[in-house]
Amino acid sequence: MTTELLAPAGNFAKLKTAFYFGADAAYLGGKEFSLRSFADNFTREELVRAVEYAHGLGKKVYVTANIYARNGDLAAMEDYFAFLEQAGADAALISDPGVLYAAKKTAPGLPVHISTQANITNKYAVKFWRDMGACRAVLARELSLAEIAEIHDFVPDMELEAFVHGAMCISYSGRCLLSDYLTGRPSNRGECAQACRWNYSIRKHDDKSDSGWLDMEEDERGAYILNSKDLNMSAYLDKMRQSGVCSFKIEGRMKSEYYLATVINAYRRCMDGGYSGVVERELATAAHRDYTTAYALGENHDTVNYSDSQAKGDCDYIGNVAGTEGGCALVEMRGRFRKGDVLEVLSPSENFGRSFEVGNVWLPDGSLTDDCKLVQTVYRVECPYKLSAGDILRRRK
Repeated sequence: MTTELLAPAGNFAKLKTAFYFGADAAYLGGKEFSLRSFADNFTREELVRAVEYAHGLGKKVYVTANIYARNGDLAAMEDYFAFLEQAGADAALISDPGVLYAAKKTAPGLPVHISTQANITNKYAVKFWRDMGACRAVLARELSLAEIAEIHDFVPDMELEAFVHGAMCISYSGRCLLSDYLTGRPSNRGECAQACRWNYSIRKHDDKSDSGWLDMEEDERGAYILNSKDLNMSAYLDKMRQSGVCSFKIEGRMKSEYYLATVINAYRRCMDGGYSGVVERELATAAHRDYTTAYALGENHDTVNYSDSQAKGDCDYIGNVAGTEGGCALVEMRGRFRKGDVLEVLSPSENFGRSFEVGNVWLPDGSLTDDCKLVQTVYRVECPYKLSAGDILRRRK
């Protein structure tokens, strides 16, 4: 079986970016029942267009409906699953048996994937979901490759999906109440405030005195005591395949187009051409925390990113290529750049990694400029390469 590269899509532009840079499938959420309420997400009309767009490219769309539902949600969820089946979605992602029952009742032809939020950590759980009618399990990020292989051997006819890259949750499979308690935003219904990423302090207090706020430190590295490192399994994709994983999942429905393009491009090249140091260098260009393999290789006590909430990447996101005109690239500006800057091309084509010095640049009215500072303005930029719509330009720091 060919291994699938599965990418997140927070909106239609990100969906196009994911497919352009090599994803085989995308997972996304509608305006209802998704665990990423603060992504742009898709209206029902946009979901229909997304499925049509993906199928036109020979790719797939999986729709998240993975909240923990209450009784009052179920009637609307049944209607939603019937809509997804009619729209031709390739699967719905869910988290609990009641929602699976609702999906099977109203949309028996809609494939069901069990979300990582269901906390699948053993082979009997996978068999249970298989027997209930699901065709794929998204495994908990707490599992080792050895445990995954055992699951695959026990339930060989169940598709297994696993995360390979992106932000990790400090709580067990994302089941966290910090956001609920500290902000009133329920994480298990899609409104997580990421309280684990905050910098914390402690207050010393006893019956006699209040000594005020104190810094909370761990070996002088800071106070991000709940902030997990980011997952990076790029060096172990072959071992994941051998363990029975059929879908490599990238986290990030809230991430930027630039982040998605960078990570998807790196993993696509890694899957097609083998692992190399180029991939490791590439994954350092977008913003990320320190990397970890989490528990894939066994017990791991070094998964917390104490030093900061998130490190900046090695590159600045400059703009999206919208097309070409008169031998120049049409660049929709995302980051300020000037004549004389050296820009680098991020592309699925042979132009990937090539760089050039910015020469003449024209504004939309045809006048020349040396300073491109108007966000989302489409500039015409002299470029020695024939770029394509969808390519991205960046600048190394």
